[in-house]
Amino acid sequence: MKMSRNRGWIWGCILAIGLLPDVGSAEPSHGIAMYGEPALPPDFVSLPYANPEAPKGGRVIFGEVGSFDSLNPYILKGTAPWGVGSHVFETLMAQNWDEPFTMYGLLAESIETGPERDWVEFTLRPEARFSDGSPVTVEDVIWSMETLASEGQPRYANAWAKVAQVEQTGPRSVRFTFAEADRELPLIIGLRPVLQKSDWEDVSFSASSLRVPTGSGPYLVGNFEPGRYIEFTRNPDYWGQDLPYNQGLHNFDTIRYEYFVDAGVRFQAVMAEEVNFYRETSPMLWETEYGFPAVSAGRIVLDEIPHARPSGMQGFVFNTRRDLFSDWQVREALIQAFNFQFINQTLNGGALPRVSSYFSNSELGMSGGAAEGLVADLLAPFADDLTPGTLEGYELPVADGSPRNRRNMRAASRLLSEAGWTVEDGVLRNGAGEPFRFEILISGVSDRWAGNAEAVANLYGDSLRQLGIEIAIERVDSAQYNERISAYDYDMIVGAWNLSLSPGNEQYLYWGSNGVETPGTRNYAGVDSAAVDALIGELLSAPDREGFVAAVRALDRVLTAGRYVVPFWFNDESYIAHAANLHFPEELPVYGDWIGWAPEVWWASE
Repeated sequence: MKMSRNRGWIWGCILAIGLLPDVGSAEPSHGIAMYGEPALPPDFVSLPYANPEAPKGGRVIFGEVGSFDSLNPYILKGTAPWGVGSHVFETLMAQNWDEPFTMYGLLAESIETGPERDWVEFTLRPEARFSDGSPVTVEDVIWSMETLASEGQPRYANAWAKVAQVEQTGPRSVRFTFAEADRELPLIIGLRPVLQKSDWEDVSFSASSLRVPTGSGPYLVGNFEPGRYIEFTRNPDYWGQDLPYNQGLHNFDTIRYEYFVDAGVRFQAVMAEEVNFYRETSPMLWETEYGFPAVSAGRIVLDEIPHARPSGMQGFVFNTRRDLFSDWQVREALIQAFNFQFINQTLNGGALPRVSSYFSNSELGMSGGAAEGLVADLLAPFADDLTPGTLEGYELPVADGSPRNRRNMRAASRLLSEAGWTVEDGVLRNGAGEPFRFEILISGVSDRWAGNAEAVANLYGDSLRQLGIEIAIERVDSAQYNERISAYDYDMIVGAWNLSLSPGNEQYLYWGSNGVETPGTRNYAGVDSAAVDALIGELLSAPDREGFVAAVRALDRVLTAGRYVVPFWFNDESYIAHAANLHFPEELPVYGDWIGWAPEVWWASE
């Protein structure tokens, strides 16, 4: 069944929310929005995309490829199941995924911040409890924030560096004072997980471990066996089950993740109904592989879920830390050589639209042609250093769909020649006689996304060899892959960034110049741009949504014209195969099938 939602209505709601009066909170509030006021009133009954009458019970079974060796999802070491962070731990505030970026109280009953947003104060709910029955305290909050910043993943330290002071202001209240005003930071602090301080006494937080942690969330870690499965069981004594935010959420008694050695074995489990919830990423496979008996008999239902979130970016990422990819002309040549139309047709039946920019498919995406208005004003100070196409306009090359892609290959040859590369005896060499040779690093855990990364790499390699370029496709196990990614030890990878309707401080983690050398960030491309750093600052400090949108569009231009990625495609809807007894509400959030939707609002019938 194909679910539909009026896209114009969606964007009308988003714009209406953004145009509400931007009034800084002068007193405690039930929620906070990046711009304007929260859409839901203090007495809201449930989230708009949840069914408060949904029954409790049953189980949902997901399929994962790979394994896990840790139950701590907040550190660099080890691989933890996704469900630990989403089902076991909770945050001060929780997001409504039907608004660009608005949060409502979860562990905190209220939030207060000044007009300039240079501080934020949270008041904990008196009933908030960890699963062992002990109260969630201000001490737990402060310890969690400090520990995550000092021993957790880099994203926690990035935001914490802006906190000048933290203090307990009452029995259940805590205030964070910032070194400078930041519109997003109160929301970011509100989304930090709160851990139980006593649970980590005499335990190394940064060490990978299978020790079961204590959380405050709706689920407990149940049975598990690394490499095979992990279960999360609904906590019957969950403290927050009566909160308006939670009405219609957390309906399954058991959430189980089955682990498989590869995607093929996982799909066999789907057909055998051993997995009862599965997301297909290939439109071609969706059209050709889902006529198996369980579907024909109606025991498995097929749904297509649309969304209105940004496309994000997915593609071959150039590591510009390497001299080989430091020249934008070389990167443009390799973008020209990527025969998108042919590869998309071969692997996806031509069904998926191309990622045209980092924020395409949304109002935040850059417009075509030359930069105008506030966008041009924001880019003007950096005009001398911007990559060609940033100000005047940049579009990805379009191939004719044939396997040879002759026109674009000629353009690629010309660009390489201008960059100092020439073909000798069929081998592309620089002035020093060194061959153009690089490696594409791919995780050994193969998934079915977009026709398989290795298949894309092989087709791409066929084109590059016509230019005299030698490539190697290196597959490594997930542990080695993660280690090399963290250390930026690669020439090219298949990278992906999922982007929201309210980009903020995480953009420093993705593209900030500090990530050129700091290990463990998501600046996979090694972006080192004063314009990028400044524009991230602009989007964080914009006084209104108009300025915010302009800053994001300007950032989108710099990144896209920077030629840091050979863009692939994106899916503007999700393909979900699920057991017929699993259901979701008719009302869909703006973000569609994303965080906070499945399994959160789903339920099982008998």
